[in-house]
Amino acid sequence: MPDGIAVRDRDLELLEETAKVAERIRREVGKRVVGQREVVDGLLLTLLANGHVLLVGVPGLAKTLLVSSLAEALDLKFRRIQFTPDLMPTDITGTEMIEEDRTTGRRAFRFVHGPIFANVVLADEINRTPPKTQAALLQAMQERAVTVAGETYPLSPPFFVLATQNPIEQEGTYPLPEAQLDRFMFELKISYPSQQEEEDVALRTTAEDLPEIRPVVSSDRLLELQHLVRRVPTAPSVVSYAVRLARATRPGEDGAPEVTQRYIAWGAGPRASQYLVLGAKAAAALRGEPVPTLEDVRSVAHFVLAHRIVPNFEAEADGMSARGIIDELLKESRRWR
Repeated sequence: MPDGIAVRDRDLELLEETAKVAERIRREVGKRVVGQREVVDGLLLTLLANGHVLLVGVPGLAKTLLVSSLAEALDLKFRRIQFTPDLMPTDITGTEMIEEDRTTGRRAFRFVHGPIFANVVLADEINRTPPKTQAALLQAMQERAVTVAGETYPLSPPFFVLATQNPIEQEGTYPLPEAQLDRFMFELKISYPSQQEEEDVALRTTAEDLPEIRPVVSSDRLLELQHLVRRVPTAPSVVSYAVRLARATRPGEDGAPEVTQRYIAWGAGPRASQYLVLGAKAAAALRGEPVPTLEDVRSVAHFVLAHRIVPNFEAEADGMSARGIIDELLKESRRWR
């Protein structure tokens, strides 16, 4: 442990418990979802950090099954919202309805809660609904509350939004603006399974019943683990590295790397620095370690930065993706002093 950093005995016990809980969740989710270890770990990291996730993958890769299985393993209330072009903001947040008292005949407004009032909310194909409806999630994601008709209703913690996007079918879609993308802590890409994994999927999903998932941790315990992640101490060198990495994505910065100046139109904002540090803390906690390292920052860099940088035309012409740019930045960062 770095000099000058102390961790309470109780927190060390909780860190050990966090690693055990994470492994049990992986096993429970693995009863239904084959492979996707990196995605499951990314979801656990975001959950521990009290953030939100954007899942990107083609149809049929078990995104909904993965999220619902995770909610069951956490014993949390799960709601799925299918985003469509005709979806209205009140279909997400809820609305006020007139209710008549049959005894007195008096009428009054009563708020009917929408599906956003859950612990785990799957916003399926979020880019298929217009910006006005997409924006209905903004206050909920940032402030953990919903305002309807001038009245603010808090959302019960823990609150976790997972939005999905199909990367290949873009007809009739409304791309999320950068300001809303920035609200998601991580962007996780779900890839095709290997042949062996796909054979396992075909075998499991054609059986009579899906395996039962047992709850691993209560909501109260999960909240305690989220607070623990915030208490994890971080060495100044790790914070400095995370901030420098985020700033290295901005072409207007002095000393910006050549790959940034050549291929990036807009870089990541300060929220990226925060999430790199917080993601590194969660990564350490997931292993049961008391202090994050530079490698922990690097391990979450793609998740944090990929949806926050905007490649320019030259990057597209040269076939350089956002993740490819991040690869180059990480190579460059290993030479920093």
